[in-house]
Amino acid sequence: MTKIFARFLKDESGATAIEYGLIAALISVAIIAGASTLGDELSDTFNTLSGEMTNANSAH
Repeated sequence: MTKIFARFLKDESGATAIEYGLIAALISVAIIAGASTLGDELSDTFNTLSGEMTNANSAH
């Protein structure tokens, strides 16, 4: 019984897959957060530009 338990503790094949899964999850979270922030900034920029163009058009 101790041999089976010792062999189970030394087996690292599943740990590698879990580590890769965690790394992929962290990268996904970082990409989603970055895209969300970038999207908000782009939206603000386009809204400002639209307002400026409307004001310029009204002046004529």
